[in-house]
Amino acid sequence: MATIGYESILTSTADDPYGTYCFLCTTMEYPDDLSWVIFNLRDDVTFWDGTKMTAEDIAFSHNLFVEQGIAEYRAIITEIVAGVEVTGPLQVKYTFTEDAPKRDRISFAGSSMALSKAWFEETGARVDDRSDAPFMATGAYKLGSFDYGRHVTYERDPNYWGENHPLSVGQNNFDEITAIYFADGTAAMEGFKAGTYTFRTENSSQIWAEDYDFPNLRNGHAIKAEFADGSVGTAQSFIFNLDNPTWQDPKVREALRLMFNFEWSNEALFRGLYSRVDSFWPGIDLGAKGAPSAGEVEILQPLVDQGLLPESILTADAVMPPVHDADENQPSRKFYRQANKLLEDAGWQIGSSGFLEKNGQRMTATFVTYSPAFDRVINPLVENLKQLGVDAKLDRVDIPQYIERTRSGDFDLVTHSIGMGFEPGTGLEQWFHSKTAEDSSRNLMRLRDPAVDALLPIVAQSESLDQLRTTTNALDRVLRHIGFTIPQWYKNKHTVAFYDIFGYPENLPPLSLGELSFWWYDADKAAKLEAAGVLK
Repeated sequence: MATIGYESILTSTADDPYGTYCFLCTTMEYPDDLSWVIFNLRDDVTFWDGTKMTAEDIAFSHNLFVEQGIAEYRAIITEIVAGVEVTGPLQVKYTFTEDAPKRDRISFAGSSMALSKAWFEETGARVDDRSDAPFMATGAYKLGSFDYGRHVTYERDPNYWGENHPLSVGQNNFDEITAIYFADGTAAMEGFKAGTYTFRTENSSQIWAEDYDFPNLRNGHAIKAEFADGSVGTAQSFIFNLDNPTWQDPKVREALRLMFNFEWSNEALFRGLYSRVDSFWPGIDLGAKGAPSAGEVEILQPLVDQGLLPESILTADAVMPPVHDADENQPSRKFYRQANKLLEDAGWQIGSSGFLEKNGQRMTATFVTYSPAFDRVINPLVENLKQLGVDAKLDRVDIPQYIERTRSGDFDLVTHSIGMGFEPGTGLEQWFHSKTAEDSSRNLMRLRDPAVDALLPIVAQSESLDQLRTTTNALDRVLRHIGFTIPQWYKNKHTVAFYDIFGYPENLPPLSLGELSFWWYDADKAAKLEAAGVLK
């Protein structure tokens, strides 16, 4: 819901992973070399206050983020867009830098958000400062009421300009959308059981398996359902803080990676709900498989010749996570032997403290988290690490502390959700480039690797889907070779529960569940539940 109410020049659809379509524009113009693009804007777009959107607003919005956006995003903007020029009341021109990847140019420019220049000038608001008032925008929903820490309600704009836009038909069906906040997960679940709120996305496999047995579900007033998710799986993983000298040794990282027993976790804790993350593009063909193809070798060979990668990467299978016995959490002796050998080769020995030591320093590993739900995952791993000789512990903090510690690098390992798309491009720099390692919400592992830095523009410059597949396979192979993660899990389905007051399309698109977009409120169903006293 973070972007509800905000619209951009171009938009995508939930059944096409590659296409972008004019939304705030009618047409666009560009030369064969894609050195610039002109967007001819619609003349009927209005902001929530009824004022007309013009090219001045689009140019202002772009420059606003160049000046006040987060550092990692500003760096990418200036690498792609050389300048924005208002060429008419409803015409805006983006000129691109010579080095900007051609495939990214128009879609990146088209992602520009439409914000009201007049509103910002009148209020003095800044995007890098806190504000209780939402930035004046053009979307179907605007802020209604809110109470900090309790609820926030968005209301559909009765004068929404785009109601009959072809890409809006069948969407934006709710008069109000309310998010309710609870003190903890237990209270939230109890609120759902009681009908305090009516739609819930379930992220806990334990709750999904054990807690959906209550009167409103048993009598059919509430529904528990799974829907296919055709998007790229999220590569959720524990990530190492590579600024810590201990974790800069790949042998040490590999030894710790061997200690996480996903198979036991999935069976004992997750009821078999998840699949193992084995790539940064789980579930699709952008992930590397087996030995590198001839096309991958052609990309990787120069990096080997420069000494940035070992020669073995040209022939070895892509790195895969270890496969453990699911019968018990503790890894088999085979994995302990492998881990001990790696640590010994890295210079670590069990010292008088009973823990691994090197140069008089004990190996400590602190997992920082904010969610109590992760205790049952991390604590068994902590026990395995202690058995190996690592002084490991779990440190659970509140969310503001967690954000501060991850951004400042005050951690050994944290869980990170690494989300990629079907068409990776310049945005990869925010995740993996050396220049974002100092201050990034995405490169939390602080990755600085010259081979990766060299591969990112090669991926971004890919000009066909076949070429993109090959270049991304090569990048994925190298990232997995570096091994800065302990891969966790993902699932290729939406697990949701809702009260039987909604309708939704019989054939849902593959890339979005669309519960806030193309589901709708069924008044007849709701009346039955209200008559039964189910809804609060």
